[in-house]
Amino acid sequence: MTANTLQILTPSTLGPRDLLNELLNRERVLTLYALLMLAAMIPTLVLAVVDERTLREVGIWAKPLKFMASTALFALTTAWFMGLLPQARRNAPVSRAVVWTLVWTSLFEVAYISLQAALGAPSHYNFADPFHAAMFALMGLAAVLLTGTQGVLAWLIYRHCVQRPLPVATKAVLAGLVLTFVLSTVSGFMLGGQQPPAGSGLPIAGWHLGGGDLRPAHFVGVHAQQLIPLAGLLLQRHLSVFAAPGLWLVTGAYVAGWVLLARFGMPVAL
Repeated sequence: MTANTLQILTPSTLGPRDLLNELLNRERVLTLYALLMLAAMIPTLVLAVVDERTLREVGIWAKPLKFMASTALFALTTAWFMGLLPQARRNAPVSRAVVWTLVWTSLFEVAYISLQAALGAPSHYNFADPFHAAMFALMGLAAVLLTGTQGVLAWLIYRHCVQRPLPVATKAVLAGLVLTFVLSTVSGFMLGGQQPPAGSGLPIAGWHLGGGDLRPAHFVGVHAQQLIPLAGLLLQRHLSVFAAPGLWLVTGAYVAGWVLLARFGMPVAL
């Protein structure tokens, strides 16, 4: 498969087996790691059904499940975008550092969150003793390093992508990766200083839309990695010469939406 062919393939053009093979070809470690996270969700789902314990009025296995699913998607998306790099660059030390930083930081978070769930204790905002306070701080550091991998990957793609000039879809990948690093890091620090409201909130997500919950803003920040590139791909396919200005508009609207969610998520007193 040529480099140009490799870059223009999208998941919609591939069957499930071909998609898996393509992901393995682009970045094997991240793909296998994502499959591990998806497999770990199966026993965790069983535990969520049979274990009736709750923490702050929410089932104790809800948070591990969400982190496993998010980690799997994050790893698979990163693996796909690795395909924009020439094979030699994918094997370069900085690219391997991106891969293993993503794996170890996210694995640390998922493992600790799952352990605390098993113990019936909180992982976040746990200041019961110096150990748990230190672990909460370490999770914050791990999260910054994790999202930082996306900024590094954006720089690698910008420097080494073989298609020149960069297509709109590739520019959208760069924008999405940079926004994931910036927006999720900022909202993560904001969220670290403000515990979300207790209670189940919205189904699955668990968010509270009455104000004071920064998790929607954090979600938008994290998933710029997928949403902005998807918008760029659609713009490139359907708007032709208007795709580039369209990407600017979409990116600006996305950031504006994040700002509104972040402002709405701040305490009402502010």
